[in-house]
Amino acid sequence: MLTYIVRRVLIFIPMLLTISFLVYGALELTPGDAVSALINPEVASRLTEAQFNELREAYGLNKPFLARYGIWLTNVFQGNFGHSLAGGVPISTIFLDRLPATLELSVVALLFSTILGSILGTFSALRRGSIVDSSLTVVGMLGVSIPEFFFGLVALLIFALNLDWLPVGGRLLPGYETIWDRIPHIIMPAMVLSLMMTAGVMRYARSSMLDALSKEFIKTARSKGLPEWRINLMHGFRVALTPVVVLIGFRLPLLIGGSVIIEQVFQWPGIGNAFIAAVRGSDYPLVMMISLFYVFSFLLASLIIDVLTALIDPRVRLN
Repeated sequence: MLTYIVRRVLIFIPMLLTISFLVYGALELTPGDAVSALINPEVASRLTEAQFNELREAYGLNKPFLARYGIWLTNVFQGNFGHSLAGGVPISTIFLDRLPATLELSVVALLFSTILGSILGTFSALRRGSIVDSSLTVVGMLGVSIPEFFFGLVALLIFALNLDWLPVGGRLLPGYETIWDRIPHIIMPAMVLSLMMTAGVMRYARSSMLDALSKEFIKTARSKGLPEWRINLMHGFRVALTPVVVLIGFRLPLLIGGSVIIEQVFQWPGIGNAFIAAVRGSDYPLVMMISLFYVFSFLLASLIIDVLTALIDPRVRLN
């Protein structure tokens, strides 16, 4: 297994290089540049083309595409992620400030959706054909179909504006520091972010549990007189867990990437908010590093899923 892990990690390098080149090229094709985005339109109207070129040269934007990409790549390999063009802040500082908020939101949403989705999916499978099963199936389809931002706006309207139970947005109010002070702020964004994943986990868990209960070893366990709860929990649920683990593993990076919209709706100070601001401001260095962070998250999740699948299911062999 160790050899497999090392080989997969080495494959990450050419994949990240290829994706970084494609992202950098896509940014090159976008209209405008950081200088145009940073300067006030009234000020920009009074600048000459020569002054614009001087500013572009100061930011290193006047060099050819391949030269700028080569400089950026060299700096990254040296551990220098550069500075944000918008504020001059080191990108590593932005990650240290923003990443904990995004991980906090994503992990809470992942835990909630995993526990609730697995319980509801298993319960639905055990009550197959009943009204409860049909109702949960409809709820799951609605949860997958309706966009997250719609749920977010509805949640804000009901729980924040009308009922005034929860804060409108943000991660923490000034003067509050403990983790308990953060709970009211994270409830709405985490629940909204987890809704779609809960529906997906529930559908996967139901389908996988039904497939597991139809296997021969379940019939053998029943013929031995084992209690039904033990058959469902110890034998059926363990086998049904494998595809659910795969889904959950891939959903964590999806949650991190998908939190961009939720962070905008609830003004959550995470990586997603920084990414939107960087795209709007043509802040290429910051866009590049956040994009590579998302890609690396997917690659790492894929590796972890393969290892966990092999540990859970003895039939799986890593080559």
